[in-house]
Amino acid sequence: MEYYTLSHLCSVIESALAATLPSTYWVRAEIASLSTKSGHAYFELVEKAPDSILPIAKMRATCWAATYRMLSAYFEQETSCALRPGMQVLLEVEVSFHAAYGLSLNIHAIDPRFTLGDLAQQRQDTIRRLTEDGVIDLQRSLTLPTLTTRLAVISAESAAGWGDFFHQLTQPGYRLSATLFPAVMQGENAERSILSALSAIAERQDDFDAVAIIRGGGATTDLGCFDSYLLAATCAQFPLPIFTGIGHTRDVSVLDLVAYCALKTPTAVATFFVDRIADLLESLTHLRQRLARTSERQILIRRHKLDMLQQRLLAANPERIYARGYSLTTNADGHIIRSIHEVVGGSIITTHLADGTITSTTH
Repeated sequence: MEYYTLSHLCSVIESALAATLPSTYWVRAEIASLSTKSGHAYFELVEKAPDSILPIAKMRATCWAATYRMLSAYFEQETSCALRPGMQVLLEVEVSFHAAYGLSLNIHAIDPRFTLGDLAQQRQDTIRRLTEDGVIDLQRSLTLPTLTTRLAVISAESAAGWGDFFHQLTQPGYRLSATLFPAVMQGENAERSILSALSAIAERQDDFDAVAIIRGGGATTDLGCFDSYLLAATCAQFPLPIFTGIGHTRDVSVLDLVAYCALKTPTAVATFFVDRIADLLESLTHLRQRLARTSERQILIRRHKLDMLQQRLLAANPERIYARGYSLTTNADGHIIRSIHEVVGGSIITTHLADGTITSTTH
């Protein structure tokens, strides 16, 4: 019986593939997983059925270190995103067969324009879903307390952005507090970590006036989680006003769109709250000054009225009237006699003068 050794058969397969297939193909696929070792990048590429998470095709791919350094830098420069699992990519690949490792693809090039278009489409789909769900503007309907001093902050604990935020927020003279809820702010675990932090804040929502989601000090290219539908929908429906400062340099993320207020950096978010307190204190100072001026003016008006009343009372004082030669006559019961018709003969009357009284009997 004629037979092949396994290595001989693999050699036949390798030769047949090399003779039959073109040197390279452009292939559209989703990155299912991505790892690096010694500078080399190892991908698992998949294609999924429409409206399904199940793959209908799967293959390994390798991008050698020298090529990967060039391609990943170029991709990040053009898209402001790092290559990551879940991303749709258009790759130029060479089909490779190895006797020990089997069939795989060697990556030679990547087209960032395809991924940009796919990311833009995903972003528009997310915005459309949020709009159709009626939640995209919910944060703007919340009321920020006039005195906003208790902040819940979601950030990486070691990030420079958190340090900048805390330093700016805790300036002398302003009683602002920030409670950190640590989270991963980049990479494939970021979305789950931020959602977990939001859940922890929701359990203590009465302890806080607002939430700040900030990011700084990490790679500026890995911001995909902030376009996530689940994260954006959760923030849109959150019971406290959410402020973002996640360091976008090109575009506004979906999370920025649904937030109560979107600012560029962590420091800008902290400055917003410090300035708000400063403006409030300035307003209170002006009100205090206005109150003092108004009170002083009202006191002067009251004093003037009292002086006028005192003068009227003095003018009506009987003693002053007596001193001018007038007198007052009363009957025996003390009633004032205003007419001669009020007395009869033999009545006892008293005449009051400035220096005494005269008692007499009428005829």
